[in-house]
Amino acid sequence: MTENLIDSSLRTVEWKNNKVVMIDQTKLPNELVFVEYDDFNQIANAIKTLIVRGAPAIGVSGAFGLALAVLQSKATTKDELISDLEEARKILFATRPTAVNLGWGLEKIMTIAKTGDSIEQIKELVISTAKKMADEDIEINKAMGKNGSALFDDNDTIMTHCNAGALATVAYGTALGVIRATRESGKNVKVIATETRPIQQGSRLTAFELKHDGFDVSLVPDTAVGYSMANGLVNKVVVGADRIVKTGHVFNKIGTYQVATMAKQHGIPFYVAAPLSTIDLETKAEDVIIEMRKGSEVTGIGDKKTAPDDIGVINPAFDMTPPELISGIITEKGVATAPYEESIPKLFEAN
Repeated sequence: MTENLIDSSLRTVEWKNNKVVMIDQTKLPNELVFVEYDDFNQIANAIKTLIVRGAPAIGVSGAFGLALAVLQSKATTKDELISDLEEARKILFATRPTAVNLGWGLEKIMTIAKTGDSIEQIKELVISTAKKMADEDIEINKAMGKNGSALFDDNDTIMTHCNAGALATVAYGTALGVIRATRESGKNVKVIATETRPIQQGSRLTAFELKHDGFDVSLVPDTAVGYSMANGLVNKVVVGADRIVKTGHVFNKIGTYQVATMAKQHGIPFYVAAPLSTIDLETKAEDVIIEMRKGSEVTGIGDKKTAPDDIGVINPAFDMTPPELISGIITEKGVATAPYEESIPKLFEAN
């Protein structure tokens, strides 16, 4: 079921009447369409096809997927229900391997589910926990925004890459949450958004969202990042993240590494904004799986072919930015700075 709604505060994903309602981000910026799901397989497909995207939003969507799975289950015992949930967890987890929040959201629900004594109690626990996670996401983003806003000055022009706004979270945003909080603190800021090929999350989503919220936003091709910096058009950079490991290596949308390298070259501070749930303290940087996506995203735009037939395509969805290029990692518990192996664990101690 789809419906067009003009009036929206851009709540990306929410639980309504035992169904999950989310913005179909593949339709933006042309239409603001809300889709409604009652089957966890539909959630898995929505994550896989980028109807919902952005690490925090995917984490909450995964939790909501398990909430739908408990309602769908025909189990008559606790063990059967946990087994059904485990099957749903595997299907949901397989959709996007790079973002750590998905695994975090699913594990949190599975841990809570196992504490229930009866089928009814498990259902209640799973649904209430998933809803609480969605509400907490907004509060976390607001705290992160407040921590980050101190790093930005009046009349800054801030570059951002991909979409780390309300559309990448339940609402408010990570990198764009920092930009929002900076404006809310009384500072005047402008934004330059990169188009973020090949799926163009910057032009379709970030530019749409910032324009929707009344920001002064300009769009640049990905190839104009160096030009913008060399000509003094940018003061600071802030991006989101899909995974941060304890050494401070950041995995984010493809092209982030280039933006960070260019920022370093021009002496421009480069910040990353992400909740603690995006930080993976266990995995080494070299072991993170980079998702490879289909070549057709690169060989055409919509139905229009832009490359010769049978051309080889390398289409990674993410890249890794090393810690020496990062001025600070903004979280809801404070800002980590180098050396990250010392500052990142301290954020968890403050939790």
